[in-house]
Amino acid sequence: MQFNSLDAFLNARPPEFTKGPSAMIFAEDEVEIDSTLRHHHKAGFKSVILLAPPSFRIARDVQPWTTRVDYDLNRGDRIEEAVTRAANIAVGAWLYYCYNAEYLLHPFCEHRTVGEMLTFHGEERRDAMLTYVVDLYAGDLDQAPNAVALDDAWLDKSGYYALARKDPGNHGYPKERQLDFYGGLKWRFEEHVPPDRRRIDRISLFRARQGLRMNPDFTFNDEEYNTYACKWHNNLTATVCSFRAAKALKRNPGSTYEIDTFRWHNSAPFDWTSSQLLKLGLMEPGQWF
Repeated sequence: MQFNSLDAFLNARPPEFTKGPSAMIFAEDEVEIDSTLRHHHKAGFKSVILLAPPSFRIARDVQPWTTRVDYDLNRGDRIEEAVTRAANIAVGAWLYYCYNAEYLLHPFCEHRTVGEMLTFHGEERRDAMLTYVVDLYAGDLDQAPNAVALDDAWLDKSGYYALARKDPGNHGYPKERQLDFYGGLKWRFEEHVPPDRRRIDRISLFRARQGLRMNPDFTFNDEEYNTYACKWHNNLTATVCSFRAAKALKRNPGSTYEIDTFRWHNSAPFDWTSSQLLKLGLMEPGQWF
């Protein structure tokens, strides 16, 4: 199914999307679109939506279960507008969003679907889930000049930290159960990354409702959605494993010639398992057994 605009898609209110859980994949370029779609379909999302320019091609095997929406982030369309408007037509459904060449992994995802996880999360009276965007990068930039290599992916095994999220409306005091998280390539190469784009936390999974609005910094207008856990105990978190920062650093003329490799002494091969991310502390199982 294909829609020639976001308006057309929202007006159609596809039943599988409004029921959820649904994944919205925003394509900035044509790198690994197909693998991104396949990964999230396999994860258990009932509806997978590709928001991309009509010129971007996808493989035949993903076409039957992918809904296409013409949407061009490179020509002024904004991800926060699409997510906000989608949340207002899929009330009660769980939604997820990411960019191409980004892959959601959650605790025990090898054996449990994203739908099972979200059912459990909702039973804990949570309507949103914190995700950490963990940077992936190719181990050999000579073989992968765009820094993307699924079969030779690496990640940082340390160097992550959190700072209190200050509330400008309350004299700069820290917000309750909210933190700003940093690390990965945006930390190691921060001189090439604007300060407002260095955080690695997103609320990538959330329950849609009327009046919910996503902000440009990946937070929501409901402060409870932005918390990492409830007041009673730790909750589940998940990880978005992303080549996006590596791609940008190699594409940017101001940084590409200064980077011969992304690997350093704290790099490790990524094995594409949730157990590796759990051991590194890059996701939290909470009460999810």
